[in-house]
Amino acid sequence: MRFEGIYTPLVTPYHSDFSLNEVALAQTIELLIGAGVHGLIIAGTTGEYYAQTPEERIEIMARAAALIKGRVPMIVGTGAIRTEDSVMYARAAKEAGADALLVATPPYACPTGREIAMHALAVERAATLPVMLYNYPGRMAVNMDEDCLDRLGRNANFCAIKESSGDPNRLHMLARDYPHIALSCGMDDQALEFFAWGARSWVCAGSNFAPEAHIALYQACAVEGDFTKGRAIMSAMLPLMRVLEQGGAFVQCIKHGLSLRGIDAGPPRKPLQPLAKDARRELEAVIRTMNSAISAIAGGMS
Repeated sequence: MRFEGIYTPLVTPYHSDFSLNEVALAQTIELLIGAGVHGLIIAGTTGEYYAQTPEERIEIMARAAALIKGRVPMIVGTGAIRTEDSVMYARAAKEAGADALLVATPPYACPTGREIAMHALAVERAATLPVMLYNYPGRMAVNMDEDCLDRLGRNANFCAIKESSGDPNRLHMLARDYPHIALSCGMDDQALEFFAWGARSWVCAGSNFAPEAHIALYQACAVEGDFTKGRAIMSAMLPLMRVLEQGGAFVQCIKHGLSLRGIDAGPPRKPLQPLAKDARRELEAVIRTMNSAISAIAGGMS
């Protein structure tokens, strides 16, 4: 499988009692497919998988598949501390009709590169689907090191890596030494650098509410190869990137952003709390300014 374009890690909309808001889920999926995103990721961090029961996660996989109806690829996250649980989610994802898996390092345990590889191989064997690896040491505490990548790179199903370390040296190493594992941007404020180093896809939570802006940057850089235009678009997006990457209320910002598109994504699940009033105002101002600037650059954006 070739990962090309914008992949949105879908939020999980909730009612005020934290039950699934099926109407809002359907609205979000229609918004994103209609805007032209290239794939949807279910049970990623943005989807708050860590705050859901196994039964809820499996139910959301099935509901999302029924709403997507094969119009774009569906990638399902298998994140869990225990390998046995990740294997279970991989099997459930295949049964639900997933096109690929997102496989992260198990958190908290701090496994070695070999142990991460053994975990990922067990998950892949459970479903025999294409895999996008997910390297995020900021949450998982360790990197998928060269030992890990060397072991997994021998299996063609490990065909991409979402790189979220924020380390430019990792970006260079992956592009230079592992060209057979497609590079996917997982650090929003470095998207321009990822595209310059050959990334063909971007997993971007902000595309839940601003798919047009993210597609515009991908189109300029990866499709047109116009990095002058790309720099202008990225410059307009950077204030949003700073809010999302450094603001400390990531999921809350994404959900509030969707509310500005007329979709009630509801509150985050505990321990997270809803976005404070001042933070909401800051986000709203940043989005308005960004949309106006990108409209002038790319044309036709609302």
